Amino acid sequence: MFDVDKWQEILSTINKNRMRTFLTGFSVAWGIFMLIILLGSGKGLQNGIEAQFRQDAVNTIWFGPGTTSKTYEGLKSGRQIRFTDEDYEYVRDRMKGVDKISARYYMWQNRVISYNKEFGVYDLTCVHPDYQVIENAKMESGRFVNSIDIQKRRKVAVIGRPVQKTLFKNGKNPIGEYIKINNVPFQVVGVFSDKSERDEMRVYLPITTAQMISGGANRIQNLTITSTLSAKESEEFEKQLRADFAERHRFDKEDMNAMWTYNTLKEFKMFTNLFLSIQIFVSIIGAFTIIAGIVGVSNIMIIVVNERTKEIGIRKAIGATPFSIVGMILLESVFITGLAGYLGLLLGIGTLELVSSVIPENQFFVNPEVDFSIALISTIVLVIAGTLAGLMPSLRASRIRPVVALRDE
Repeated sequence: MFDVDKWQEILSTINKNRMRTFLTGFSVAWGIFMLIILLGSGKGLQNGIEAQFRQDAVNTIWFGPGTTSKTYEGLKSGRQIRFTDEDYEYVRDRMKGVDKISARYYMWQNRVISYNKEFGVYDLTCVHPDYQVIENAKMESGRFVNSIDIQKRRKVAVIGRPVQKTLFKNGKNPIGEYIKINNVPFQVVGVFSDKSERDEMRVYLPITTAQMISGGANRIQNLTITSTLSAKESEEFEKQLRADFAERHRFDKEDMNAMWTYNTLKEFKMFTNLFLSIQIFVSIIGAFTIIAGIVGVSNIMIIVVNERTKEIGIRKAIGATPFSIVGMILLESVFITGLAGYLGLLLGIGTLELVSSVIPENQFFVNPEVDFSIALISTIVLVIAGTLAGLMPSLRASRIRPVVALRDE
């Protein structure tokens, strides 16, 4: 049953000792607030890095030719390695663990693209059909490059949304229209969007068509694959890939300059482990912050009991039971700790929401957040700890003999 007199007494005690109550509550609220901010900031950094990785498929391995830096079987260093369509077919048909694969060929010169009187300069990326999945390109209309385009060397193009806005004014549908690339007409078959603004500034062409019109023969600039492998398996795949290509192109497999590789799954796992370590570190810091709050509550409660020794003696002299004295002190401890913890929780979550609304989504710090259950559990733990912190001095107070307490000054 709600005891009005007891609550009036607690509020009266708090009012008489405002500074002490403020300092006690502040230590608790600050502990919860800092825990929320630290956990939320760590999560925001993790979300940002994951968002950057997920602009493309996270299980991707990129690799391409370089220049040898070591002699090999009588061949001098400084030799330029060149990849061809045969390398693409070798990886596609003979390497285990390959899910999607595409070669890439770039047309660096004459990148002016025009439609009637409109024109712009964009990146021309020439690929195989699987590249849509690898790049996480979303088709807004039409289709991507397909296998028939590759086989028949069709002059078709897939353009990004910025290209569409520049070349096709007044919302004109570009599908089926012809754009000119180096004065060669290409039919637009699709419009795509990409999370990366830079990648949207592209025009995709069938790689075989680009090789034909640019005189590239069967050359390719690099290869990219997605795999069904784990992070550890992908590292073994990468080693095997380097060994196979070293044999195919006659260079030392230990020569890292002869062929470059970039394993996004390995990098993603590395960042994931890094942020797991950060989260653990942040949690430890937050836990120590809460412990500091608990120690502060305990010290304050000891002071409270010492200051009220005479009052406790009077209560016992007029018949107060040890249980009522313990309950009074604990209730005050729980009230201050619970209220301060709740305010710290609200302030921490509110700060994260404010930061989340202000920071642009394309930065490396995205949507700082904290699991509400973790925040709530932390607050409950602090309240329980505050209760236990007040328990020892309250039990000691309940054992004080009235005569001893009344002599206290």
